[in-house]
Amino acid sequence: MTTADHQAVVVQGLAKPRGRYPHFKRAGDFVFVSGTSARRADNSIAGASADAMGTLNVDIRAQTRAVIENIAKILGEAGGGLSDLVEVGAFLVNMNDFGGYNEVYAEFFGSDGPARTTVAVHQLPHPHLLIEIKAIAYLPQSRA
Repeated sequence: MTTADHQAVVVQGLAKPRGRYPHFKRAGDFVFVSGTSARRADNSIAGASADAMGTLNVDIRAQTRAVIENIAKILGEAGGGLSDLVEVGAFLVNMNDFGGYNEVYAEFFGSDGPARTTVAVHQLPHPHLLIEIKAIAYLPQSRA
């Protein structure tokens, strides 16, 4: 594989990566999507809000939906979509959120969807983030 087979892309209109990495990296026929959260382009977080008294409400369903929709946008930039995913790795801050996450995940994928691993992590880069997902898609270059 030559360096011409590698392409790193930061997608316009999505939250800017919080480090020196792309939203995705193409290597031949595979697209590797960096860990993606519910963070929006303006740095607000989908599914996280506070009421007038400052009580925080974080919603795993809203965040899971936003993460998967962000991954769909990233894959769209690469010339594909969610149906091209072959593997996902999901990171939950609290396994008590597994039910809500799993419920929303099933809105996008069936049992014929990508292979999946879900693990609990101590924390994510922002205290209001409940979930992050990384993914691998198979997108033959002839299609992209």
